[in-house]
Amino acid sequence: MIEILSPSEVTKARVTGALVADILYTLKSRTTVGTNLLDIDRWTKEMILKAGAESCYVDYAPSFGRGPFGHYICTGVNDAVLHGLPHDYQLADGDLLTLDLAVLKDGVAADSAISFVVGESAPPSGVAMIEATERALSAGIAAAVPGARIGDISHAIGSVLGAAGYPVNVEFGGHGIGSTMHQDPHVPNTGRPGRGYELRPGLLLALEPWVMEDTAKLVTDADGWTLRSATGCLTAHSEHTIAITDSGAEILTLPTGTLL
Repeated sequence: MIEILSPSEVTKARVTGALVADILYTLKSRTTVGTNLLDIDRWTKEMILKAGAESCYVDYAPSFGRGPFGHYICTGVNDAVLHGLPHDYQLADGDLLTLDLAVLKDGVAADSAISFVVGESAPPSGVAMIEATERALSAGIAAAVPGARIGDISHAIGSVLGAAGYPVNVEFGGHGIGSTMHQDPHVPNTGRPGRGYELRPGLLLALEPWVMEDTAKLVTDADGWTLRSATGCLTAHSEHTIAITDSGAEILTLPTGTLL
């Protein structure tokens, strides 16, 4: 299903997007060496409920996971790039952490992810990967204009990731979003320009470039959810929810700078 939101629904999406971004902003500020992933999950639950919103993850049970997910945020450490199931782990200096969050408020969802290094010992390769996903995300957003096609976004993202030397996996990528978290169209992280669904105002997309340092192959953790790099290499993931408007793409998941 592809949803085209009304102007009033896009207004609601702005509120949801700001909430998602501010929760991630707050979590990053709280996360230090020694922080437990389960504490991050608990903090997320508290902020979602305080805002009168709903988690998109707790009851989520797709075919590719051992559902329901049962937690409020995805927490991926080092080689864990997608769907990281929070567990009893204390973050160490130099860990590369990805936080991926989707929330529903007033009937509209928003989805965003950030990657960052915990502590002071930042691995150069990890920093480079994070920066590459952020550049790719910016390129994808710039390509998301009315009349363009999904392939134009995919091509923009994939061009940046490929130029940076990273293999690109197309099993998981961006997606439509609206009254539910995951909708059509699928937005692969590489593709051919001029192909696919034509963008029009009111369409919401979650764009999410993610990479693994030296492989495009994923393996599923024993927890049934966490997707890791097949070689154990570092990974990174960046994501924004955007709205297609008459003048281009509006980023809905930018933090307001408010700690929750």
